[in-house]
Amino acid sequence: MLAAGVYTVYRLFMRPKCGSCGSQTCAPASLRTLAKGQKAVIAAITAEGEMGRRIRDMGLVPGVEIQVVGRAPLKDPVALRLMGFTLTLRNREADFITVRFC
Repeated sequence: MLAAGVYTVYRLFMRPKCGSCGSQTCAPASLRTLAKGQKAVIAAITAEGEMGRRIRDMGLVPGVEIQVVGRAPLKDPVALRLMGFTLTLRNREADFITVRFC
């Protein structure tokens, strides 16, 4: 019984804080899961090799704030707004981008 109580205290008060807002409730998610109009901060790029380099060359690097502008009728591609320009990505590319949103 005591161990469960200690775990509950840890879960509520000792979770790592979000780097963008300082909250403990933000959780990482795939860029694909964001809805239209939702803002997020890129947490990580998991793609390697040529695709990872290409994604980073487009300005999608950790710490950049993005907003989903819209999606095509069949949900692919997704239009993003970042650093003053609009960028479109295929869902297979968006799966490699982990974001934090609050």
